[in-house]
Amino acid sequence: MSAIQEKVVLITGASSGIGEATARLLARRGASVVLGARRTDKLEALAAEINATGGSASFQHLDVTHRPSVEAFAEFAFDTHGQIDVLVNAAGVMPMSPLWNRKIEEWELMIDVNLRGVLLGVAAVLPTMQLQGWGHIVNVAPVAVQGVTPESAVYHGTQYAVNAISEGLRQEHAGHLHVTVVSPDVTGFSDPLAERLAASFSFERMRTRRRLATPAESIARSVAGAIEGYGITMPVRPGTVSKSAAHAW
Repeated sequence: MSAIQEKVVLITGASSGIGEATARLLARRGASVVLGARRTDKLEALAAEINATGGSASFQHLDVTHRPSVEAFAEFAFDTHGQIDVLVNAAGVMPMSPLWNRKIEEWELMIDVNLRGVLLGVAAVLPTMQLQGWGHIVNVAPVAVQGVTPESAVYHGTQYAVNAISEGLRQEHAGHLHVTVVSPDVTGFSDPLAERLAASFSFERMRTRRRLATPAESIARSVAGAIEGYGITMPVRPGTVSKSAAHAW
């Protein structure tokens, strides 16, 4: 049996892009995927497609910037499956503009989605994973190969922060919790929010780069490879995890 088969995998940002591609691939490899995003119409269609082709998918509305929503997403997954094996933090936005444009609302959005959203996801699943004695958190944090550009300071600041948080989490939970950061260059998927918010000259540059960018499906394979690379994890402590215990600090 593969290390993905029968795993319960929670995926944020699952309505498009990397999250959607990851959900499709992991479901094909036997995982039970739990899809989360704000666009529930997209999630419903994706879950129906996966289930119709022999996979296992469920979905829940998710706003990664809202703590009760993230906690409800994790609780829904636990109530449905009785365990949480993997969390893939794939939600992200990338409006691009130079700092002198002072697009402070866009800065706040990137901090809330790209950074705070990751932290809230970790906080929501960590109690269950600790009591299980196993778990895997995969954070998708794209970092441009050429480094920070004049329009990407805040965006890449959030991604570097995710890398630092991931390393700290790995050190704190070495032995029973796996932590992976997948850091592709700019991907080729369509990001409607980025398109709506980005400064026009930055957006044109982004569109040019995306023509040569890594497809979301390739990044999904990296996520799958990371999960498979750790093999089949076994609980440190025998027994089951109760719902009350799993969601209590």
